[in-house]
Amino acid sequence: MIKLNPKRLKPYKSKKKYNMFQNIWRAIRLNFIKLLRAPGGVKKISLGFAIGFALEMIVISTASLVYLVFYPIVRLSGGSLPAAIVGNVVGKLTFLPIVLMPFAKQVGAWIYPSHYPVHVRGGRLHEHSFMELFHGNWSVFRDLLHGGLHILIGMSIFGVVLGIISYFVIQVLYNRSLHKRLEKRKLRHGAAFSAARLLKNG
Repeated sequence: MIKLNPKRLKPYKSKKKYNMFQNIWRAIRLNFIKLLRAPGGVKKISLGFAIGFALEMIVISTASLVYLVFYPIVRLSGGSLPAAIVGNVVGKLTFLPIVLMPFAKQVGAWIYPSHYPVHVRGGRLHEHSFMELFHGNWSVFRDLLHGGLHILIGMSIFGVVLGIISYFVIQVLYNRSLHKRLEKRKLRHGAAFSAARLLKNG
């Protein structure tokens, strides 16, 4: 019979559980680490991230059709494709495409107002029901198309603005991370040189 040495048995460590917000933050942090280690210069990485982050804003309003032009846009602009993918993932994790949607609809309606009267009943906006289609009320589709167009216009504007902001933010973070890595490399080389010099003199 095999006897187990209790001293060699490692105690079982249960994995630490995180809540939803901690998991989201950990995922964002991991993607930023991948971004800062992506190949390419600071401008290429910043441009790729900005494009990926900006295009994420219109994914919902375009029913994910924007992914058909995702790769060509990144390549033609000269951005980094890995950085663009990271920017797209970070955009999803921030939930900004969902949070900004009501504001985007207002912005879109302000820029491109509807050229038809709004139906009002009892002082409230008329909400369409599915049964109205059977009564020949095809204005339901018209209202839906206008509402979707307003969201697309608003989210496109938010995407451009957030993309420009993220471009400069990533440049600052990348340069700061690069400076820290260079400082650590200098310290390691300095310590190795000092140790080699001591061994030589000794």
